Amino acid sequence: MARMPLAERRRQLTEAGIRAMTRDGVARTTTRSIAAEAGVSLSVFHYCFDSKQALLESVMATITEHSAEVVRRAIRPRATLRETVRAGFQAYWDHVSARPGEHMLTYELTQYALRRPGFEHLARRQYELYSATYTELIEQLGRRMEFELRVPVPVLARYLAAMTDGLTLNVLVLGPDRAWPGILDMITDHVAGLVRHEAAVSPAAGHAGSAPAAALET
Repeated sequence: MARMPLAERRRQLTEAGIRAMTRDGVARTTTRSIAAEAGVSLSVFHYCFDSKQALLESVMATITEHSAEVVRRAIRPRATLRETVRAGFQAYWDHVSARPGEHMLTYELTQYALRRPGFEHLARRQYELYSATYTELIEQLGRRMEFELRVPVPVLARYLAAMTDGLTLNVLVLGPDRAWPGILDMITDHVAGLVRHEAAVSPAAGHAGSAPAAALET
């Protein structure tokens, strides 16, 4: 077996864990089955992760990063902040539609952690990560477009985390239909309404003249 840097091996096992748990469920997935999914020995798993708990934490962070990355790419500055925000929501929506099993796994991970003694902190960390991810995305916009929020960034970040959490669960249960684009538009309008001031996007957006991230928190 070829040697692989530890960080890369951990990523390999984490992605294997996501595949195995999406297919078989969290409770039925063992460290042995994850190692088999990754095509490595069980000793390699234990070299990278000291427990299933550590693997679950990595899985939660990686799934969050999967969807955050598509949103990050989507929120390049457009003519208006509303258009930019709407593009971000659409990118997230498309990710849920393309990978429903992975998003369903996030809810199963939450319930598993809450019900298993000693794992409860993982559920809390999972939801704190959601808010931290939205904080990062808001601050990314603040570096690229000039605007001022009516609410503090932590409040908006937690609101967006709660809103998308509920929205995702709804679409997983109800399935896609014609109502969802209108719902995304309504959410976008609400978020855009929390902006006190928005400057027009210029060719220099993201460089000199852009509001610093701290300006978002006024």
